[in-house]
Formats: sequence, structure tokens, C-alpha cells
Amino acid sequence: MSADTPRFTVEEVDAVNPPRRAHVDDIPEPQPEAPAERKRDYLSGFLAEKPQGVKPGEPGGEIYEGVIAALRDIFDPEIPVNIYDLGLIYGVDVAEDGHVAVTMTLTTPHCPVAESMPGEVELRVGAVPGVRDAEVNLVWDPPWDPQKMSDDAKLELGML
Repeated sequence: MSADTPRFTVEEVDAVNPPRRAHVDDIPEPQPEAPAERKRDYLSGFLAEKPQGVKPGEPGGEIYEGVIAALRDIFDPEIPVNIYDLGLIYGVDVAEDGHVAVTMTLTTPHCPVAESMPGEVELRVGAVPGVRDAEVNLVWDPPWDPQKMSDDAKLELGML
């Protein structure tokens, strides 16, 4: 092509015919069927069923769940939320002999209950049936932040 010849052409039209609509003429008429029998729901009762063969110290076990319930009964004096939902509990380890180790933190190192809270946690966890003795490990790393709170705690504090 030479430099003077245009590479494209412009065609002006007054109107464009609409595209043809699709037609489906060969579909057979639906035959009335008997109502389908509802299949048995294989998940019925699944959520209400307790785990089978779970050791007492594992999540879902009696001791572990008792420790979590005890931790949910302890409230931060400054915030009307329990320490478990507040995200202060980093871990709960239950040994087969009934020894429980709770790893926790506080909202700040300068928290006014820094001296009393670990002792209260130790007493409450030690009172759970099946717990031989309780140990509380207070850690500052990773530091606590509001993202560690459960949705229930955030809702309670108006953060959701």
C-alpha cells in the first residue's frame, strides 16, 4: 500500500437490521411426573452429635470444653467481655494426666489486672473436674490487638 491510500474505509448507514431471535421449536412437551421422593438428609443431626472417640483433653473433649467454659466465665474488669472471646487466650493444652497449660496475654503490659488475672485463670481452670493442676503462661509476643476478638465480642462492644 502506498502512503496516500487509506488503510480503512468508513461506510455510513441509516439503519441496521436487528439480529434474528433464536427459536426453539423441537423441545418436547414436559410430561407430568410423580412428585420426587425426598432423599434422606445425610446431615440431619450432624451438628448436634457429639464427636465420637475424642480424648478428654482434645478440642471437643470434656476437660478441654470445661476449661474453655471456665475461661468464658472470667471477665476483663475494664471491658464487659470474657477473656476467651476477647482473644486473650492464645492456647489451651491438656495433657493426658490432667495437667492444663494456658497460654495467655493481656491487653497491655500496664494492665491493672496484670498481677491478679493469671492467678484467677489458674484457680478457675484448676477447679474444672478432671484437671489435676493448672499452669498459666503469660506472654507478650505476639501482642494483643482488637483483631483477635471473636465476632461476639466485637458485636458486644459495637465494633461490628
